[in-house]
Amino acid sequence: MIDSIVAQLARLVCGPTAVWHCDPHATTQRIYFANHASHLDFVVLWSTLAPAVRRSVRPVAGRDYWERTRTRRYLAREVFRAILVQRTPSNITDRTGAARLAIETMAREMGEGASLIVFPEGTRSASGDVGPFKSGLYHLGRAVPRAELVPVYLHNLNRILPRGEALPVPMLSRVTFGAPLHVAPGESRDVFLERARTAVLSLKASA
Repeated sequence: MIDSIVAQLARLVCGPTAVWHCDPHATTQRIYFANHASHLDFVVLWSTLAPAVRRSVRPVAGRDYWERTRTRRYLAREVFRAILVQRTPSNITDRTGAARLAIETMAREMGEGASLIVFPEGTRSASGDVGPFKSGLYHLGRAVPRAELVPVYLHNLNRILPRGEALPVPMLSRVTFGAPLHVAPGESRDVFLERARTAVLSLKASA
């Protein structure tokens, strides 16, 4: 019940139109990966999924933000069933270990049925441009090869709730889902990440 209310509220504020270049009702495990410009990104993407699909989709989000208040903790745990990961520390050794642990956690939490929403840039873009992708998407795709990697472009959310703002400005948005990808056998990290980023950018260009 509460998840339906939250999805309706997100659609009311952001007015998202979903454009699909893949099957919106597929039950295959998926990793939806999208550009990141707003704290509303995963909420709006999640809200555009069919209810039957949405129930098995879990966003990956920063623990430091979503555990900051009681309301955020409740939404993350009880409504979105988010997988909360620790932001990477400044120490390079700790950063490598934290990234590896995050991938292991995501792969384990997917189990046999869950799908994920991830943001490969790793942080929100202040300009709205799509930055370079971090390596996590590549390693996750290799760790869970059965999952389809679905590129997504979120249009206009950087204007609805820009970085540094607390209150959204209601306006229309669009969520464009692309054709699924997989990490090809023998494909290098850098080649795959550029291919995945290009897939997201192509959805922006097709608008």
